[in-house]
Amino acid sequence: MNLTLLRGSFTGLMGPSGSGKTTVLTLIGCLRAVQDGSVHLLGRELNGAPDADLVALRRRLGFIFQAHNLHEGLTAVQNVMMGVQVHGRVPDAAAERAAAHALDLVGLSERRSYLPANLSGGQKQRVAVARALVASPALVLADEPTAALDKDSAAEVVDLLPRMGAARGTTTLLVTHDNRILDRADRILTLEDGRIVRIEDRDPR
Repeated sequence: MNLTLLRGSFTGLMGPSGSGKTTVLTLIGCLRAVQDGSVHLLGRELNGAPDADLVALRRRLGFIFQAHNLHEGLTAVQNVMMGVQVHGRVPDAAAERAAAHALDLVGLSERRSYLPANLSGGQKQRVAVARALVASPALVLADEPTAALDKDSAAEVVDLLPRMGAARGTTTLLVTHDNRILDRADRILTLEDGRIVRIEDRDPR
């Protein structure tokens, strides 16, 4: 089945354990080589693409994982700065301004200097969202971003992801079983045994 993700869309990917959801994300995210079929990312064919092209494409993406994957020795603003600096040489002052603005947008302006150990689980994941979106990537890939969060913290992230993505024109593809996120999705894809078996277009709430 062919699939096209439209710019600015918010798409949920679901399916049973082992259906290939994470594999899809890693293939699209240039973290795993495409060995069969055709995957076009931002106008480039990934099957057979040289490593240099894959690295360049990865720099145009944002990633959010189930675990926040923050650097424990860096403050919140320094962790978000990494999302700027991965895109190339950026002056520290400019990277810090962008990171501080992103933290403001996720409601953590007063936590900029906090280390991850001093943040709640929901705050850590909000830092991870800010890091993924700080450089306005063309595409954000998220793997179960609310799975490890309590109800209130998950609700914060659910509200945040589509709002920030829409504001920045970012396309989002995320693996989730969280109905609160699925309710916000423009489209829901269902995967079984490595194949898309259902595409549901919908009006998000």
